[in-house]
Amino acid sequence: MAYILVVNPLTLSQSGMDKGAVFTATALSAIIGSLLIGLIANFPIGIAPSMGLNSFFTFSVCIGMGIPWQTTLTGVFIAGILFILLSLFKIREMIINIIPEDLKYAISGGIGFFVAFIGFKNAGIIISNHDTIISLGNLAKPTTILAIIGFIITIIMMVRRIGGAIFYGMVITTIIGILWGVIDKPAHIVGEIPSISPTFGIVFHHLNQILTPKVLAVIFTFLFVAFFDTAGALIAIASQAGLIKDNKIPNIGRALLADSASIVVGSVLGTSTTASMVESSAGIAAGGRTGFTSVIISVCFFIALFFSPLLSIVTSEVTAPALMIVGALMAAQVKQINWNRIEIAIPAFITIIMMPLTSSVATGIALGFILYPITMIALGKWKEVHPLIYVLCLAFLGYFIFIV
Repeated sequence: MAYILVVNPLTLSQSGMDKGAVFTATALSAIIGSLLIGLIANFPIGIAPSMGLNSFFTFSVCIGMGIPWQTTLTGVFIAGILFILLSLFKIREMIINIIPEDLKYAISGGIGFFVAFIGFKNAGIIISNHDTIISLGNLAKPTTILAIIGFIITIIMMVRRIGGAIFYGMVITTIIGILWGVIDKPAHIVGEIPSISPTFGIVFHHLNQILTPKVLAVIFTFLFVAFFDTAGALIAIASQAGLIKDNKIPNIGRALLADSASIVVGSVLGTSTTASMVESSAGIAAGGRTGFTSVIISVCFFIALFFSPLLSIVTSEVTAPALMIVGALMAAQVKQINWNRIEIAIPAFITIIMMPLTSSVATGIALGFILYPITMIALGKWKEVHPLIYVLCLAFLGYFIFIV
């Protein structure tokens, strides 16, 4: 998860936000969010600013729609307040619990494919292609070779059952990159913590600017995407950790409340929407099963505040092997899907495939929710579908028609 300390400030700074302040806000929101979910819900999950939502914040809202970052950040704050209310009234918990079991596995597997896709892209193993959309990259490129070496080293350690193989793989890959000259040595080891004053509390000064159709639509989009990105991550991680019992996730209400509170805290500090991180699956793969894992994540982010210069050497090529391997581990959940039932197989497949193809967990979930009731109605089994599934189906249709 440490990469977010580098990527999030770079992304949000393009909206006009102060890069140093965003770095500190990113670290603090991860510290507080991870601590909350660990202590309140006993979940082995890290919370930090969401990669998809920080891109939406900067490129779609601030740059694309011309809304100032201060107003956009206030929209995140309002969405967080709404999240807390939905969590307190157990609406989020209820929605997650009524998701059919097969779709839960599809969500988990789809995120696995999506995470692996990002890993291959970051490694340069696959690249964009005008004629074929994507194609094989230049495998002779030094950074790509470094990622491949890291991938092989990590696989060997995992096959040999070496604990912490994914983490050690990144460390070894970084050292090889430095010795090879592909990764620059850090100029300093310890640096000062940047001031948070340029972003702290800004949301309270722009509350009067949110009551416009454009900003309200933005708030709804933040609410929608964050809701199902988090739901997808929680389902995937809980499934991987073996926490799902009788198609329900124990303590899910507390986890969602901690997640919601983190969004509010993060917006006040000065960062875009936080979420339960899919990267937490790396900790699950290493054996994490309780909130103690989240507490350690929080401690590590606190330490990282003082070692910001070191983060510059954690490149996308270094983290790519971890994403590829974790994606493979998560994708294994698709074996639980009842592929013999066509009414299940089609919605599940669309849920899975559309996550990497659209670069959106939420889109995959939405399409699955739209198709599932349609196939069940066609089979004459409409009574087996929970009424809320029909409501969500209509809501998703409305989202695609009027928002997207």
